[in-house]
Amino acid sequence: MRSAFVTAVAVAGALAIAHVSAQQPPAGGGGGRMGGMNMGQDVAHKVENGGIHAAGWQGRPDPGTGNTSDASLSMKGSDIEIHTGPAMLYWNPANKGTGDFTVSATFTEPKYESSNDHPHPYGVFIGGSNLDKDNANALYCAAYGRGTFIVREFTPSVVNLNGRGAANDAIHKAAGRGESVEQTIAMSVKGDTVTCSVNGTVVATYPKSEVTGAGKIASTDGIVGIRVAHNVDVNVKDFKVTK
Repeated sequence: MRSAFVTAVAVAGALAIAHVSAQQPPAGGGGGRMGGMNMGQDVAHKVENGGIHAAGWQGRPDPGTGNTSDASLSMKGSDIEIHTGPAMLYWNPANKGTGDFTVSATFTEPKYESSNDHPHPYGVFIGGSNLDKDNANALYCAAYGRGTFIVREFTPSVVNLNGRGAANDAIHKAAGRGESVEQTIAMSVKGDTVTCSVNGTVVATYPKSEVTGAGKIASTDGIVGIRVAHNVDVNVKDFKVTK
């Protein structure tokens, strides 16, 4: 059996609002959408009243795409509500994974594509280091509400481990735009193997040597956290690390 420790994302009042944006105001509250920032073919729209308002939590947008204050993360009881403008990494330095561990969370888009006209992903990351610097490292697995997933590294260059993404029957598909869709996403390190699981099914497996080293993240040990692409409205519950 594995002994388990759980790092709760937050206790009411212990977490903060992270930054988010989308093309229209999210349902059920949250910041309204303001002007946008060019992100290739997409425009990241700032969220009103953005910023991080949770004790200990930090965030960073993808380089050149905006500011942390252009997105928002807020606590709703023990859950986290995120609205992104620029794509974001969110973390609390107290949440770390070393050796063998699993980081997981359940993500719900209350209204699929509520702030964009095509799917954007969300998930968890491991191996975080130098996250507040130009040479940030992180390895994440994220799912789309269309039934696909992507595994990617920031080293700080972007390294796509499964191309532009892949489909898997385990990944839930939204019934249509505006419908709710939920995914439970986990990344695990066990021995020399790194896996990504979605809804209880392993969708990707890599040897450590394929994800660490020159041009990759320095180590699978490090800070763990949440990854949300740009213009996404998503709720996160049960974020935890188990050993």
